[in-house]
Amino acid sequence: MTETFTLSDTDAVSDLGTFVGRAKRVDPDAVRFLASGGVLAVYVPVLYARGILDQSATILGLRTYAENSDATFDRTVNPVSVSERIARLEGTGSARLSMPPSDVQAPWTGIAPPRSGWAQIASIDVDVLSGAARAGVERISSELPRDAGDPVVQRIRASVWGEDIAQVPELPAGAAFAADSLGFISEPETARVLQSGNWLRLSLRRGHVLVRRR
Repeated sequence: MTETFTLSDTDAVSDLGTFVGRAKRVDPDAVRFLASGGVLAVYVPVLYARGILDQSATILGLRTYAENSDATFDRTVNPVSVSERIARLEGTGSARLSMPPSDVQAPWTGIAPPRSGWAQIASIDVDVLSGAARAGVERISSELPRDAGDPVVQRIRASVWGEDIAQVPELPAGAAFAADSLGFISEPETARVLQSGNWLRLSLRRGHVLVRRR
């Protein structure tokens, strides 16, 4: 049976549609929906290792929504299918959505970030994050050879986004790219950096970035 879930209102549905649209631009293949305890958590892969020799960190974007129907499921689906379902709700006044009928396989879903045990270790201004994201994009563009294949692209991205942000050396530049590309940086604020085991979490008002370095 196809799972369904109900968000708080149509504004939340519209917000989810915007977030999934950004997720498609970052990774068009998969997005993870986890519903439990009245919360819908939506995970987006920004960077992850694509082979045993790939030293990329795992970097995931996370946005949560209040869920009003006590739904319980853990699904990894194609974001295009979700966008189509959200588009069909436009103008209906409904905040109830159905999940796509089939899952997709994604290696990053086997790496589960902790849900508890987080302690703040630093803070960082969003202007610093925006600057780090912009600088990284410019570096990748300048270093990428013409007609580069996927392995070269992945190696350069892993190198650039794996470098430390000077103001918070524990945090890689890829976390800034995730926050910027997923729309978490929307207004002046100071983001918190938290740690639980070998995971870091960059927390902003509009979402979170989860990081595990190899």
